Amino acid sequence: MTKYAFDEERQALIATWETGDGYLARTVAVLSASVDQDGALRLAASLTTMSRMAWWTYTHPASGAESVDPNSEGWRRQGEREAFVEVLDHVRKPYLPNDQGYLVQSYVRVEEAAHRVGRALHAIGDQELTDAVATDVQQELAAVEQAELGDFSGRARQAVQLSRADTSPLQVNAAHDFLHAHPLWSSKLFEEVDPTAAAVAAAHWLQAAAEIAGEASGVSPASVVMEADNIEALAVETPTLVLERLIAGESPRRVVVDLVAGAMIAAEGKLPDPDGLVDAIEKARAQAEQYGPGDEELLAGLMPRVTPLDPARPAQDLLEDLLDGIRGCWLLYRSHAELGDDVDLDDEAADEEIDEEFFAAVRAEAEAKHDRLL
Repeated sequence: MTKYAFDEERQALIATWETGDGYLARTVAVLSASVDQDGALRLAASLTTMSRMAWWTYTHPASGAESVDPNSEGWRRQGEREAFVEVLDHVRKPYLPNDQGYLVQSYVRVEEAAHRVGRALHAIGDQELTDAVATDVQQELAAVEQAELGDFSGRARQAVQLSRADTSPLQVNAAHDFLHAHPLWSSKLFEEVDPTAAAVAAAHWLQAAAEIAGEASGVSPASVVMEADNIEALAVETPTLVLERLIAGESPRRVVVDLVAGAMIAAEGKLPDPDGLVDAIEKARAQAEQYGPGDEELLAGLMPRVTPLDPARPAQDLLEDLLDGIRGCWLLYRSHAELGDDVDLDDEAADEEIDEEFFAAVRAEAEAKHDRLL
């Protein structure tokens, strides 16, 4: 999302957004000397809220809800997105208090945010500023629409920092191509594609890597990351959870979207799976009683997390963990290839040959099972 600020030295309203590789900024308008700090800050805050509400429709698309029937979550999301068409009108002609001091407020958050921007502009009373702000808001809405189409160029690039509860095949295939070129890691996964889509592709490649590493080591594919953790400290819990679900027959898209959406629900202060959490807590209590009755520290350590992902950045967190899991598969394969072939551990050429064997095998497996990607 775009964050707006007031530059006191230049008396300017500026817009800033993250790109995945640092922040960009632009001057929206230079305010007249008659605009005080309170008015400028109020305008900046209302614009930031407007941007947050607009990008919420991107991260929470109606397509990610179970239903769009009237009064359902999907119906509400759809209403927020449809409100885009009237945003500029509300910015220019907002609801204002009537003669009795009453103020009409909208239940549609995008719409109400637009009215608040309009009221902040109305209080300042500068038509030139209103025109400049309206132009910037239009560009922000266009960036959201552009990101929805899978185009992350220009201002839409800020979408790479957002977790989305859905993903497009176009973005998944783009991430798949990046991993095909660099199976262990590519900066393009973080800078050029939607992180949820990148995580879907990474889950697919993790499964392929786990099958190759498992065959080479004699370890079950679901356990390869746990085994590799003995070689080098890795993220274990999330990659193993993903592998277990993939091996059980779920698609990478289903697993990733479910985990990301659950973490997004947790970020809102809600429980994504209350019944499952209750069961996990009971199991933790039983385990604590078995191994350390009365040991509160042990019990606290066994307590389950509401979500295995960072609620503030779930898709990026998941992507990082899955790439760590792929690295674990590589380490395990390398370890067994070196030991089995009596290769000199200091022989750089031999290491490169082993790596290329692993990458070639993983690429072949990922392409052969491409149909399970989505």
